[in-house]
Amino acid sequence: MQMKLFIQVKEIIRKYHLYALKDVFLFMVILLFFHVVWKIFASNFMAVDFIMNSALYLAEKVFYASKWVLEVLNVNVTTFDELTIGGAMHKNVIYYAPNNGIVYVNSSCSGLKQFYQWVFLMLLFPGPWKHKAWFIPLGIVIIHIVNIFRIVGMTYVTINLPHQWDYIHDWIMRPFFYIVMFLLWVWWNEKFHLKARKVKAEAKS
Repeated sequence: MQMKLFIQVKEIIRKYHLYALKDVFLFMVILLFFHVVWKIFASNFMAVDFIMNSALYLAEKVFYASKWVLEVLNVNVTTFDELTIGGAMHKNVIYYAPNNGIVYVNSSCSGLKQFYQWVFLMLLFPGPWKHKAWFIPLGIVIIHIVNIFRIVGMTYVTINLPHQWDYIHDWIMRPFFYIVMFLLWVWWNEKFHLKARKVKAEAKS
């Protein structure tokens, strides 16, 4: 019964050329699955020294790169490697004095979760491995750059729209990561996966 249903679904996809929808669905399932896994087991992951140290290392790199971009743009902020705020010590702090706005880059801002999602998405999604070998690292670099500009963007929000900080952080900047990953995936799907599938189909015909 299940096999018959599978064959019927496959035939509908073939008949109505729904491969793109199938691929988008697979993209969403993989990304969502690893998002849920991270959400459930994040504390367990971060209890592993290597993972925590990697997150802290990445957060530091994002902070220093963001600091450099802010200096180039001549943004009037003060940065601190460490700063005590309300009795708690924070690392990688970007501080704007007039409205006392603060952005700090901690382990959750490191981009490590997005790296993990991207790597597993690409490992599991179909496509030629010879291209995955360079496309996965390229995606990581692009996600890292996006994260830097996310921190710079939140600094501008801190200065100009502090009352909108939570909304922009949660509903614009966070989803933007997934928009970038989706666009990278579309590039992969169109240029490598579908092309390889077409070549394979032509070889069989």
